[in-house]
Amino acid sequence: MTRRLHSLRVQGQAMVEYVVVVAAITAALFVPIADDASGGTRLSAIQLLVRGFQTGYAKISSSLSAPE
Repeated sequence: MTRRLHSLRVQGQAMVEYVVVVAAITAALFVPIADDASGGTRLSAIQLLVRGFQTGYAKISSSLSAPE
């Protein structure tokens, strides 16, 4: 029985470590890291990623809508 309790405690410890690591990574994505050239504000990694997707989509959609 003690072996089973030890196994459950180890699984619980791994869950705590996983939650701490995921929380740290998530928080790091929202920390401002880069200066915006046009507005002078600081951007986070998430904002840079979304801006990159927006730029890529705008380029693809404009090339798809261009006449042949």
